[in-house]
Formats: sequence, C-alpha cells, structure tokens
Amino acid sequence: MEGLRYNQTVADAEFTKETPMKVIIQIPCYNEQDALPITLAELPHQLDGVDSVEWLIINDGSRDRTVETAIEHGADHVISHVTNLGLAQGFLSGMTACIHFGADIIVNTDADNQYCAADIQKLIDPILRGEAEYVVGTRPVRNIEHWSPLKKRLQTLGSWVVRRASQTTVEDAPSGFRAITRSAAMRLHVFNRYTYTLETIIQAGRLRIPTVCVPIRTNRDLRPSRLISSVPSYLRKSFSTILRSFMTYEPLRFFIYPALALFAVIAVIAMRYLYFYIIGEGAGHVQSLLLALGLFILAVSSVIVGFLADLIAVNRKLLEGIDYRLREIEAQQRRGAEQAAHTPVFSRAYLTYTRSRQD
Repeated sequence: MEGLRYNQTVADAEFTKETPMKVIIQIPCYNEQDALPITLAELPHQLDGVDSVEWLIINDGSRDRTVETAIEHGADHVISHVTNLGLAQGFLSGMTACIHFGADIIVNTDADNQYCAADIQKLIDPILRGEAEYVVGTRPVRNIEHWSPLKKRLQTLGSWVVRRASQTTVEDAPSGFRAITRSAAMRLHVFNRYTYTLETIIQAGRLRIPTVCVPIRTNRDLRPSRLISSVPSYLRKSFSTILRSFMTYEPLRFFIYPALALFAVIAVIAMRYLYFYIIGEGAGHVQSLLLALGLFILAVSSVIVGFLADLIAVNRKLLEGIDYRLREIEAQQRRGAEQAAHTPVFSRAYLTYTRSRQD
C-alpha cells in the first residue's frame, strides 16, 4: 500500500496518490498534569501510510497545569473549555477541532495511558485498506488484573446489548480507543453529557457507517476510572444512553413493541371476560372489561406516538444530511482560508493553542 493516500469524499472512501493524509490523535483531559506526560511520551509522531501525525489536547476545564504540560510535551493543538463539560462534550469538541485542523483520520485515546499507543497503527490500518470508517479497539478484558469479576461481566453484558442495538460486531463498546474518518466524524452526534462510547457506536450502526473492531493492548492502571464512580450509577447512565439512542434511531419499533404486548394482554383479558359472559357470570367481571378498555387506549396511544416519532425521525435524518453537507462545505472553506492566510483560525467558543512549525 506504499504511496497510496486516503481521500474521504462525501459518497465514499477511496485511495488516491495525490492527497496527503493527516492523522490527529485527540486526548480529552481533565486535571491530567501527572498522567499526561506518560501518555504523550508513548504517542507516535509517524504512522505507516500517512503523511503527518498531530496531537490535539481537549482541556475540559482543568484547574491544574494540564495545558502547560501538554504544550511542554509537544502537543500540536490545545483547545480548552472554560468549565468542565464532561467526557462526551470533550470528545465532540475534539472531533470538531480535528475536522477544522484538517484531519483525515481522528484517533481518540485516554489521558491516563490506559491504551497501548503502539496499537494506533492497528486502529488506522482497516481505514487505510478501505474496510471501515469507524474502528474500535477491543481490550483483553479477561486479562485486565485491576478489574473485578463483576465489572468484567457487566462489560461483556453491556457490549452484547450495544451490539444488538447497533447491529454491529463491536466487542468492547465502552472502549475509548478509536479511529474515525473525517466523513464519519461529521455524521456522528453526541446528545448525552455522560459518555460518547455507547451512543456513537449505536449511531454508527444505524447510519450504516462501516464499523469494525481490532484487538489492542492495555497498560497498567495509573489512576481509578473517573467515569465509573459506582457500578449502580454507571449501569443507570449506560442503560439510559442505550435506551435513548434506540428510541432516537428506531422510534417506531420502540413504541410498537410495547403496544403489541398490550394488545396481547388485552386479548387474554377479553377472552376471559367472554368466557364468564357465556356461562352467565359476566356481570361479576365488568372490572376486567374496564381494564381491557384502559389498556386498549394506552396501546393505541403508543401506536400513534410511534408513528409521530417515526415522522420526526425522518425529519431528523434530513437535517442530519443538511448538517453533514454544511460541515463539509465549512471544512473546505476553512482549508482554503488557512492556505491563503497561512494561519489556522478556530471558533471563539474555545480557547485555543496551535504550535507553530517554527517552534
């Protein structure tokens, strides 16, 4: 594959020999001044099959020396939220910035050096080969010593649920070690404030974005996870994310299935009442008839809501298509403006730092 370049178009992905390709590795950070030097020391400056590799730090309202540490250790770009907005918003801001800075492939990793940086090549290889637009690293969950047996079982169960909801083959849904093409990044949206990991996989599956997983290695634990403060809290938030994502992308099925279950219950209650009515004891079971009527109203309402939600989903898909095209046009205009001025410009919504090539 030497000499080939990956060019992401609106329609699909194809290899060309003319377009230089850039990979930007983004790292969401919140008070990571201690772990960040270790993480950055492991990141690659070069990768096979690409022309340039840059590092982008998302400072999510840190109150320590995260920004200064990132700059001192070679980060090419730093964007900062004034206040802490959470991991999901940090991930989304990072993807927006990476698109702005001309990334063809965006690699996401954690600041705590959980993932082996040498495996970044594994993440981007399926994209370079044209096999996928979204690649998720699969951790060796069974061999992670600092994970409890309960956490391992919950991770396996949660990943199975996400596979069913997304119709993908992703084996480690909570993994934050990912590679995404520019085209796929512009199509993904994050609605919840908790985490992007589950929601973006479900979106990718429903949007038919080619998604694969590759085995990756992990490093020793530098600090406890900040995402999982407690197992019950993590389960509640994860279940809410999966449920909301399924309702967003499959609204008709979400409402029709409960309605069908209610109609089945109504049929049983109606047959029971009919039996007693035939044998002459119907007067004593009017309450069953009233219950069936109430459930019937609820079932019909669910069907109506399902069809309305499906119509709204059609409108959302149209808006997503418009949003994608606008983002593609904006990205092209930014590239043209930067080439003319030789100065990157980013939204005033973020505090930004970009390392000069003369540094």
